[in-house]
Amino acid sequence: MTSRILTLHTRSDTEALAETLGRLVRAGDTILLSGPLGAGKSVFARAFLRTLCNDPMLDVPSPTFTLVQPYDTPQGPVSHFDLWRLQGPEALEELGWDDARAGIVLVEWPERLEDLTPDDALHVMLKPLPVAGGDPDADDLPREATVTGWTDRL
Repeated sequence: MTSRILTLHTRSDTEALAETLGRLVRAGDTILLSGPLGAGKSVFARAFLRTLCNDPMLDVPSPTFTLVQPYDTPQGPVSHFDLWRLQGPEALEELGWDDARAGIVLVEWPERLEDLTPDDALHVMLKPLPVAGGDPDADDLPREATVTGWTDRL
């Protein structure tokens, strides 16, 4: 599988990547969003969901405690999963994982999917890059994105 490595210098670059992928996504797609705390997953998710909903001011709460947040979009249903607190992949059934897969699925902390990881998913790995001096806004740190999958669309 081919990977592309991109340097995202600002929050705007991260949002632009999310917007681009939001225009390419279709029903049945899964995007797996990985990276350590502070890597920009929330920035990416917010821009991705705002693009799909055609609403640049959409409130996008983190599903950290609810584990899944559904959205109705012009492209169909979208489910935003945050699996950080998931008690194991078997708990996904209670969250409606199988039904959600018919729409578009965005998953933060996809490592917790284990054997349920879709083979055809797009993997987006975000990694903060070191910054010399100062104390910049964590959301606006430069980062590296490794995008793997969707060779027919990217």
